[in-house]
This record gives sequence, structure tokens and C-alpha cells, in this order.
Amino acid sequence: MRAVITEPRMADDEALGFEHMGLDPRLLQAVTDLGWSRPTLIQEKAIPLALEGKDLLARARTGSGKTAAYAIPMLQLLLHRKATGPVVEQAVRGLVLVPTKELARQAQSMIQQLAAYCARDIRVANVSAAEDSASQRAVLMEKPDVVVGTPSRILNHLQQDSLKLRDSLELLVMDEADLLFSFGFEEELKSLLCHLPRIYQAFLMSATFNEDVQTLKELVLHNPVTLKLQESQLPGPEQLQQFQVVCSTEEDKFLLLYALLKLSLIRGKSLLFVNTLERSYRLRLFLEQFSIPACVLNGELPLRSRCHIISQFNQGFYDCIIATDAEVLGAPVKGRRQGKGPKGNRASDPEAGVARGIDFHHVCAVLNFDLPPTPEAYIHRAGRTARANNPGVVLTFVLPTEQSQLGRIEELLGGENGAPALLPYQFRMEEIEGFRYRCRDAMRAVTKQAIREARLKEIREELLHSERLKTYFEDNPRDLQLLRHDLPLHPAVVKPHLGHVPDYLVPPALRGLVHPHKKRKKPSSKKVKKVKAQNPLRNFKHRGEKRRARAVPS
Repeated sequence: MRAVITEPRMADDEALGFEHMGLDPRLLQAVTDLGWSRPTLIQEKAIPLALEGKDLLARARTGSGKTAAYAIPMLQLLLHRKATGPVVEQAVRGLVLVPTKELARQAQSMIQQLAAYCARDIRVANVSAAEDSASQRAVLMEKPDVVVGTPSRILNHLQQDSLKLRDSLELLVMDEADLLFSFGFEEELKSLLCHLPRIYQAFLMSATFNEDVQTLKELVLHNPVTLKLQESQLPGPEQLQQFQVVCSTEEDKFLLLYALLKLSLIRGKSLLFVNTLERSYRLRLFLEQFSIPACVLNGELPLRSRCHIISQFNQGFYDCIIATDAEVLGAPVKGRRQGKGPKGNRASDPEAGVARGIDFHHVCAVLNFDLPPTPEAYIHRAGRTARANNPGVVLTFVLPTEQSQLGRIEELLGGENGAPALLPYQFRMEEIEGFRYRCRDAMRAVTKQAIREARLKEIREELLHSERLKTYFEDNPRDLQLLRHDLPLHPAVVKPHLGHVPDYLVPPALRGLVHPHKKRKKPSSKKVKKVKAQNPLRNFKHRGEKRRARAVPS
């Protein structure tokens, strides 16, 4: 093993800026356009080492800029080779492996943004979607410089000879490396490595170091530099506030969530995490009873729909997404592919991931409606907010029987000076007792049959939108914005009066501060109002002016 670097970040006046890293001017311009004035800690340490040609094993928390930490040196090395090296045949020289299709699309997007000013020299292809195999083969025939995909799709193309790497690959990246094995890609990865050359530079990027990462390190890396950055796994309390609230019963959890959302006590965009898909739809149908729109990010939906949901959420079309995290969605365990778990959890797409690494923009709050199953799952859920120096809040609902599990999470987080990392959320449940009968009515209306019908209805509708309208939306991209994912499913009996909150039910301390009836502003579409053509014969108004008498000539 070459070295282990655990240095803390240098002071701002000593930090190495992008302009001092010897990067191509086109990359510097792209970095400027993205608004990055200084590199993050992982970028500051990893980029110079990668440019020296060293293999890297880097651990950094979610949202710390790991994608750019490997994308920038990859692009710089490819550009330098094309500018100074001998003229060689166009070939695939960079390979990025990720555990899910959503992460593949996100990585491709980031690399393309960084290559915006050198798009003629650097081409990037994403081959993670199984339904586009024919078009992917056509793209691979043109030999893009960088290929992004999941291990199963990359191996499929290697076995079909539509992708050849043995004589050309120079850079290999494994992003979210700690998930690649747990998502069941162990056999694919070992087979894939047989198609690679003996010598190449490799980067392993991960939020945690576990046995799987150690195995990958031995398989892939050659005398690497290990970056263990001295930073907490989550931002500090000045940026990320973490709370826990103990709910006596399951009903209290639903009651508290209703009050927080309906009374606008949580403002801005929020993510609601639960532990099963069945719970996702139960929660969505419950909120529908009160006219609170939300959409479920479901691994059973087509990839196009899932990415469209995330895109519209990031653009501000709706404020609330209900999701299951990647570790629970299909219950991935080592050696087993997703989609083989219990029926209530199963995701039909084995490469559908939600919580890990997906970039939700400007999330103000993460609500753990169900306690995360592991401390690591908590970290990755909480990592969806307080990104890029923005503030955020995490609120975790806890039942009395879950106190020991909460203790393990707090032990991992380890507050400063022994202080608890998750502060108690001060909320008087007696203040919202008036809402309890409404909550019970809504919970009774959401039956197992209603949940099953809602799930099937949404899958049918999303498949229709994804397949039949695919060609139409390609020709009319603006109309895609009109496709909504938070419309009511209504398989449960909806009582209209529940959507209205009488003033006498609002807690006295909040009267005048909250506006439960105020509707959220929709994103402006900047449509020009059409002026209706008026019929001059119908809108003519007689002014009542008397005609002047004409002088009669004498």
C-alpha cells in the first residue's frame, strides 16, 4: 500500500485552487460556469494525485463533490493525451461504473457539463438503460472517449463485442464502490475485469469503507493512495440540524406528519423516507385525503419516469417526494440481486436506486418517517439535504420500541463533547389533538386493497407515458413539462372536507402564523395571454351623442 492521507483541509489562504492545478483552460471555464470558486476537500486532495497517475481509494461523505473529483482529472488526462500524444485511433479510454441507472445518468450529466467547452474532443456515452440496447450499440460503434454504465450493462456489451476495452482502456472509475457488491454485481465485476488490460489507472470512490470496498481494492487497484479525509460524515450543526421526535404510536406518526405539512411548519422541498414500497403508497394515499400532493419514487416505474420525477422536483414543480432508500428498496444483500425481497418491498428493476448518491437540488428537510434500518442508511438519507453549503434539517420519527436502534445511529454520529447528535424536537402533541379524528378517518380509508390498486394504476399510467408518448415528447420537449407525477391516485375514498382546516382547529400559538389554505405557486411558464378577438358589431357601444342638426340651405 502506497500511503494513507488523513490531512485536514488547509486554511483558505493555503488551499490549492482549480487555477493552480494545471488544468486545461476549457475545463477551468466549465468549472467557473458551474459557480465553483474553490475545490471541496476531496477535490483538493484527489485531483493532484490523480493527475500524477496514481491509483486512488477515496472516502468522502455524500454531497462532497466526489463525481467532479474523478471527472476533472479524467477529462484533463484525456485532453492532454490528445493534445500532446501521438495520433492514435479513436477508442474508449475511460470507464465509469456505478450501481444504479439514475447514478449513471447523473454522472454522465456532470461529465458533460465539465466537458462543455471541449465537447468536440471528448464524447461521453451512458449505456445503463437495458431498453436502449440497439441505439447503444450504434453509439459504441463511434467509440466515445468515456463510457458510463452499470456493471451488468457494461459486461453485456463486452460479451457482445459492441464494446472493446482490452487494448484501449486507460482510466477505470468505480463510483459508490461500497454499493457495487451489495447490489449483487460481484460476479459481473469479476467477469468484467477479465476484459480489461493489465495496466490502467483506477479510482474507487465511496462514502464508507467496508469489506466489499476492501475486496474491490485488491481486485482493481495497484499500489493505491488511500484518502481518508478528516471530516465528519455529515455537515456540522451550523449547517445541518438533526432532530428526533418520539411518537407513542404509529397513529401519532401520521398525525404529526399531517400537522407539519398541512400547517406548513416545514417549508420548502422535503424528502420523506419510509422502509417499504407498500408504506410509500400508504403514506401518499393518506396525504391525498388532505389535498397534500406528493409523488412516490418507485423502482417499479420506468427509468424515464423516475428521472423525470427527480428532474421536476429539482425544478420546483412539487415539494414532496416519498422514497425508500437504496439499501432497503429490494433489500440488497451481498451476492443477491435486488428485486428478490419480500413482495411489499420488491423493485422490478434491479438497478433502481434512490437514496445513495442521487442529487436532489435544494432539499430543505429530510423526514425519516420510518427509522432507518442501519446507521449507514441514516447517513445516506441525511446526505440528501445540506449539500453545497446550503442549510438543511433532518427529523426522525421514533417509536418507543426503536430506542435501541436510535442509540446505534447516535453512537455512529457521535456528537461533539458527548452531546447527542439528534436533538429532541420540541412539539406539543396535545396542541394538535383536534386533528386526530381526521387522521383516523384518513387512515381507515387507506386499505390494503386501495394501496394495491394505487400501485398498479400508477405503473400502468407511467408505462403509457414512458412508451407511447416517448416519440411525441422527443418532438415536443416543452410538453413534457406538463406531465405531472403528483396527481391524485384516488383509489381510496376521499372526503373533500378533510382538505379544509377550520380556523378553530389551528393551535392557538400558530394562529396568524400559518396559512393552511394558501395554495403553492406553480412555476411560471411565461405564457403570453391570448387576447380574444372582439366582434366589433357586438361590442359596439352607443355613446348617446346627439347628432348635430344640419343647416338647411335656404
